[in-house]
Amino acid sequence: METLSMIPYRIVQDKWLWTFVSYMFMHGNFRHILFNMLGLFLFGLHVERQMGSREFLLYYFVTGTLAGVFSFAAYYYTRNYYVALIGASGALFAVELAYAVIFPDSIIYIWGIIPLRAPIMVLGYTALELFFSISGGRGNTAHLTHLAGFGFGWIYFLARFGINPWRRLFRR
Repeated sequence: METLSMIPYRIVQDKWLWTFVSYMFMHGNFRHILFNMLGLFLFGLHVERQMGSREFLLYYFVTGTLAGVFSFAAYYYTRNYYVALIGASGALFAVELAYAVIFPDSIIYIWGIIPLRAPIMVLGYTALELFFSISGGRGNTAHLTHLAGFGFGWIYFLARFGINPWRRLFRR
């Protein structure tokens, strides 16, 4: 677990640069991987069909890796040298953004009963992550990594496709 988790001390001291990628494949428990993979299946399947497999993999790895690099910088700057970052959530937030950008009129049912347009759901989750990040809520969750995944997904759409996500999310 330690050799694949992104730990700032190990990156600086031991040059474990692979952990900028490998952290996405490590999860803390069954629930953690279950919900990450469920989200990847529900949203990633449709995004991959639209983007194509190669572009989707590039998007997933670029946004997930950059979310890890951003988190490393934040942890290092705040002197949290020994925190272990694990999970695919940063890349998953980017995938959820891609889903909302590609399918802005799609309806998502939260808990199977509350209908929300995909852009509202994604921006709602992002607002919650911002709130938890500022308030310190929800303990061991890497809120900044989630926000970074969202941000790098946004930048990816601008830089790679020339698509402004804001215009796609709220076109009417």
